[in-house]
Amino acid sequence: MDAGYSLELLAQAYFDCRRHKRNTASALRFEQNLEHNLMALHEELMDGSYRPGKSICFAISRPKPREVWAAMFRDRIVHHLLYNHIAPRFIARFVADSCACIPGRGTLYAAQRLEAKIRSQTQNWSRQAFYLKADLANFFVSIDKRVLWPMLARRIPEPWWRGLAKLILFHDPRENYEVRGEPRALAAVPAHKRLTNAGPYCGLPIGNLSSQFFANVLLDAMDQHVKHVIRAKHYVRYVDDMVLLHESAQWLNEALAGINAFLPGLRLTLNPHKTVIQPVARGVDFAGHVIKPWRRQARRRTVRTALSRIEHQPAAQTLETINSYLGLLRHTDGHHDRARIAHAARKRGHCVDWDATRAFRRSAAAET
Repeated sequence: MDAGYSLELLAQAYFDCRRHKRNTASALRFEQNLEHNLMALHEELMDGSYRPGKSICFAISRPKPREVWAAMFRDRIVHHLLYNHIAPRFIARFVADSCACIPGRGTLYAAQRLEAKIRSQTQNWSRQAFYLKADLANFFVSIDKRVLWPMLARRIPEPWWRGLAKLILFHDPRENYEVRGEPRALAAVPAHKRLTNAGPYCGLPIGNLSSQFFANVLLDAMDQHVKHVIRAKHYVRYVDDMVLLHESAQWLNEALAGINAFLPGLRLTLNPHKTVIQPVARGVDFAGHVIKPWRRQARRRTVRTALSRIEHQPAAQTLETINSYLGLLRHTDGHHDRARIAHAARKRGHCVDWDATRAFRRSAAAET
């Protein structure tokens, strides 16, 4: 093989895959006979007999009902293998304003970048400006693989890697899957948001690294159009949410018309119920943050959810939850929000440091 594939790359993909999945049942089963399992997967990749296995379908309820598809652990290793090899060449072409599933470009990066752009557009909140916020309708379910594939193929010249990318992209998890969890949880997911109801060659499974990366490759075409054809100077996108800034609401209306005219070429549409043009001074809700004049804070819903979970969770699980939310809030200007979380933590018997950024385990006296 002259494709640059090796067992060392597969082993690295395994370590990347298990980084946040070390204690899951599927990862532990794979690790019980690690050498045999890795060699078997390596041989299948070498002789071309590898095929993706069964997926697990379940539903989550936060922040809203959503269907999730989890691939087998060995398949997730292959996703990391492909991503590690081809992602750098694509990410190098992505605009700096695209976020999610890109190293160093998570929700905090997206919120901070938008805040910086708002300050630039408004001359540090001294001038009026408007924002256009738009959301793609049923994004992951609507992705047409036949539109996406040429975008991938022209940047993967190596036949072996191109074949692996095609195998992963066109694999349909609906052909072999198992439903887990509460049936009523899946029933709560709207029918138009379920992969099982998508058309042929449509839809990517939410929950796989490959799906998030493929989505970015598809939307890079839109990013390039917005930046270089519509010429939006201030633009940020996080997954399928986008924000454009301008001093003129009329210009934003024209930009919206240009985006609506471009998206049918990608077989995508905007959600008309989530498309708004408003003054920036009212606040911009984006990537879990709300950016208002002179401050950036977490969404009110996030704080309410945090307080509710801390109050009702079993005592053994509260510490991780408290530190998770304190870690999120320490990157915002919401000292009052951190104080509320700290107060809730102390009511559950935990100690909190002086600046409300970290909680510590319950004391022995509190546990008794």
